[in-house]
Amino acid sequence: MTDHRRPHLDSLAVALLVGCCLLWGLQQIVAKATLPLMPPVMQAALRSTVAALLVWAWAAARGIPMFQRDGTLPGGVIAGVLFALEFICIYVGLGYTAASRLVVLLYLSPFVVAAGMPFIARSERLAALQVGGLVLGFVGVAIAFSEGLSANGSDPRRWIGDALAVSAAVLWGATTLAIRATRLSTAAPEKTLFYQLAISALVLGPVSLLWGESWPAQWTAGLWGSMFFQSVIVAFISYLVWFWLIRHYPATRLASFTFLTPLLGLMMGWVILGETITPQLLVALACVAAGIWLVNRKQG
Repeated sequence: MTDHRRPHLDSLAVALLVGCCLLWGLQQIVAKATLPLMPPVMQAALRSTVAALLVWAWAAARGIPMFQRDGTLPGGVIAGVLFALEFICIYVGLGYTAASRLVVLLYLSPFVVAAGMPFIARSERLAALQVGGLVLGFVGVAIAFSEGLSANGSDPRRWIGDALAVSAAVLWGATTLAIRATRLSTAAPEKTLFYQLAISALVLGPVSLLWGESWPAQWTAGLWGSMFFQSVIVAFISYLVWFWLIRHYPATRLASFTFLTPLLGLMMGWVILGETITPQLLVALACVAAGIWLVNRKQG
């Protein structure tokens, strides 16, 4: 099978990635703020359900077949279950640890992708310098959040959130690898996303019921806004863009760009909330920029 992926990130890919990172930088903050209004797994289940319906309607309007037999079902089931487990870990983990701490650990996922991709596509094997770029990017994220992490105080249950965050990172990386290793790698982005959203909704809904989560007694404007952002903006629009990128560009180089997400979240906190940008953050931004440049540097 001929690989039609572009070997390097072009200006279109960079612009789309930065937009996705901006949205994802807000995602964990919004989800954590919504926990008092709606339980965690129910949030994830409703988000997946609404977004799956939107993807199905979008595909139908564009004439993209979603249910034809094309050999993608096994990969779709695997990716959907991994996606569901990832968001169980994220949403439940937010109840045990700070969003900033969770997002640092969540962005271990590029290491999972980088370690696994050489077994799928030899062309994506990273040179030592590119591996150094991944490490430098993660160091940048860690520096940016070090002050916040040290100021959180001791919580005997924080290790639960940390463990869930690491698990989510592994599951996120495994989902990307599953997409690339199966017939999903040649499927329409809409179908790839629909598999993940629909199957995760089927998993998350029963899990929410089994855990005894209850439907919100009152839907406030904040809750409506949160679910619109999580379902329509993030799970529908930004994920559709992400899966299109995975299909057309090297996964390891895309993954390296996700280091921007928590840092852009801090930048938005400065712009929107008036939070202070410290010298640590500027150093972190420099590390991330250098790491992205190293990972995307053309070899020989």
